[in-house]
Amino acid sequence: MGMEWITDWTRELRYTPYADWPEGYQESLRKSQAASDWRAAYHIQPAGGLLNDPNGFSYFNGQWQLFYQYYPYGPVHGLKSWYQMTSDNLVDWQDQGLALQPDTPYDSHGVYSGSALPVGDKLFLMYTGNVRDVDGDRETYQMGAWLAQDGQIEKIDQVLIHQPQGYTADFRDPQIFRRAGQYWICIGAQTVNREGRVLMYKSDDLLNWEMAGELDLGQADLGYMVECPNLVFIDDQPVLIFCPQGLDQETAAYANIYPNMYIVGRAFDWDKLAFVDPSPMQLVDQGFDLYASQAIQAPDGRVLAVSWLGLPDMPAVTAEEGWAHSLSLVKELTLVDGRLYQRPVDELHVLRQDSSDFSLDLAEGRQSLPSLCAGQEEIQIHLAPGSKGRLELFAAADAEGAVVLAFDLEAGQLTLEQTAAGVRMASDYGYQRALDLPAGQALNLTLYLDHSLLEIFVNGGEETLTTPVYPRSKEAGQTYIQGSGQVSGQVWALRAMEESVTKVD
Repeated sequence: MGMEWITDWTRELRYTPYADWPEGYQESLRKSQAASDWRAAYHIQPAGGLLNDPNGFSYFNGQWQLFYQYYPYGPVHGLKSWYQMTSDNLVDWQDQGLALQPDTPYDSHGVYSGSALPVGDKLFLMYTGNVRDVDGDRETYQMGAWLAQDGQIEKIDQVLIHQPQGYTADFRDPQIFRRAGQYWICIGAQTVNREGRVLMYKSDDLLNWEMAGELDLGQADLGYMVECPNLVFIDDQPVLIFCPQGLDQETAAYANIYPNMYIVGRAFDWDKLAFVDPSPMQLVDQGFDLYASQAIQAPDGRVLAVSWLGLPDMPAVTAEEGWAHSLSLVKELTLVDGRLYQRPVDELHVLRQDSSDFSLDLAEGRQSLPSLCAGQEEIQIHLAPGSKGRLELFAAADAEGAVVLAFDLEAGQLTLEQTAAGVRMASDYGYQRALDLPAGQALNLTLYLDHSLLEIFVNGGEETLTTPVYPRSKEAGQTYIQGSGQVSGQVWALRAMEESVTKVD
């Protein structure tokens, strides 16, 4: 195997043991990512290779813990590990390196997604072990490990949960939580009839698990497979955040290859494992490339979530540079009238540097908003009722290649367009996402721009639209607006993530 980057990925290459890769190969990928114009400043991205699902999000040992699925040797799905990050503030994440690696007979072909729970003075990690037989057929095992305060990890030798009868090997992504002195997990599954399900298990000791039953969401259609289920409680109301693959468009409309959805219940019936008066299924995010959200009940009472900014079975623009994908900002989840609101956590304010206010009467010609750190800014925008026009984001002075956010507040329409946005991959899923708004009302937007990423929070987090952006040049970092009506707001330059922070007790 030579040092030139691999572009033709066979199954054998994807599952090549890490020790068999040539010395220096991974370092060449790291150097390429570090030099990329698309490298984010304050989002988590891999140092070369592929990042996908967030895992093990938790608070332990006086720090926030966050792991992610990682394949170190290319921008493809290969032999996966968990990669560990830690933070004192949910904003500045320190790199702790590979954590769980595929080194046992029960995870030989990948340490797949899972979650974490502090237990005593250790952090319990629960994950899916992926195994392929000689014919390439999948076997899955639910496994566990302990992370000690000194950073050492010890895997549990025994299989915690085997594939249950009546379900296929598509059985993964355990989310663990504690209730009334017992441990519970919800886990994504597929029946032998290729129907998506969420299964519930319970245990008294974390080692011996009993299936409690299927989670009843009041929905007949959950696609052909459910991935990454997360059951959390907000104001005592159950919320399931999950990824139903193959969901019928008549059940819930969505535009991406696979959706990330949520359902809210008025209450939860633990005897029947059922949502009481469940809401319709709704999208977690209205934009592009957001998936596999992981939500947790934080020790301070908040419900927090982080997502993978990528999608399964979709190529990445950055593959040409040897890396792929990012994680979202951490968001706080709340319920307002039974609807999920997502707001960037208040801790993100530590990123703010210089700021500038603006107030404009919109006109047919483009007007620029203040630019304090092109492509690395937070922008808060207030549009008066009746305003109509377009925001051009990650734009250049020549008006070529911008992401466009079109608004018509009289009609109640907001549209995110990638049609002319920098470098794009060919897609069967379109380059436009539309969102209905209350007609005739004002619109408040909070935008986070980070070189190759755009996160938009609508009306205090009632909706979000997230998309990767790949500008063709460093100069494409300006923001313009045009139309009719009035706009006001504030822009902050944002500093980069501090990757090495001295902890103060």
